[in-house]
Amino acid sequence: DKTGCLPRDSVSINYVMGNILVRDEKTVSDYQMDKIDVVFPVLHGCNGEDGTIQGFLELMGIPYVGCGVLSSAVGMDKVYAKIIFEKAGIPQADYLYFTRKEIAKEALIIAQKVEDKFSYPVFIKPSNAGSSVGVSKAGDRDELLKALDYAAKHDRKVMVEEFIDGREVECAVLGNDEPMASTVGEIVPNNDFYDYKAKYIDNKSKILIPADLPDDVIEQIREYAVRAFKALDCSGLSRVDFFVHRETMKVLINEINTLPGFTDISMYPILWKEAGISYGELIEKLIDLAIERFEDNVREVDA
Repeated sequence: DKTGCLPRDSVSINYVMGNILVRDEKTVSDYQMDKIDVVFPVLHGCNGEDGTIQGFLELMGIPYVGCGVLSSAVGMDKVYAKIIFEKAGIPQADYLYFTRKEIAKEALIIAQKVEDKFSYPVFIKPSNAGSSVGVSKAGDRDELLKALDYAAKHDRKVMVEEFIDGREVECAVLGNDEPMASTVGEIVPNNDFYDYKAKYIDNKSKILIPADLPDDVIEQIREYAVRAFKALDCSGLSRVDFFVHRETMKVLINEINTLPGFTDISMYPILWKEAGISYGELIEKLIDLAIERFEDNVREVDA
């Protein structure tokens, strides 16, 4: 223990039970009798898939399923993910982004910038939010101003993206340094777009597996999915979402989800089931990949 550092034994543990924060006066060492082999962080959104809990587990020296701190943080931030996708040569929709303070002070100026660059409709998204939370579609200036204000309540950065008249498709990626891509599934949303309600509540959206697309388009999607996974230095699992333009069949990346949903209507496990990997087998593979990456991250030479 170096000067200025807290010994592990002096750290007490807090945990959440329902909506109640419980303080446990036991120290970390009190739990060493039941050694944790690996953690499966079944968490979404801020602090769950943005690298926060991953960083905590790194500090604790505990293997965990899924992407590391860097890829989790960048994958959660739509703006920075777009910067990396552009560097990786993956086509995507054009965009602008603004801060919460800019929106509060210069909403009309921002609206004009958006209208100078795009035609309506446009999509407005918080840069850091999962499960399509805070996302709106605006068809005119009034809707744009309301959507900017709404998105700014969810994050300090807000992205405005051009509308793509495309089919929504998804591809699952599994692995570490040599990832493999699943077949491609298509989402046919019951709503105007695939929002939070469509994902988790109404269960009325249709899933088509495999997607009814030409073979060359399917292969392009799978190649882009693996390229995005590697560009962000992902590990374990990710689901990569795309648009396929209805007329030109051009493939555009939408976003990467470094901790995709695992509900019974979630695309990730369904895609691998189509490939012959059961839910239980998928979990076992993810645990093996977590331990493999943990061992690979061990420094061979002490600093």
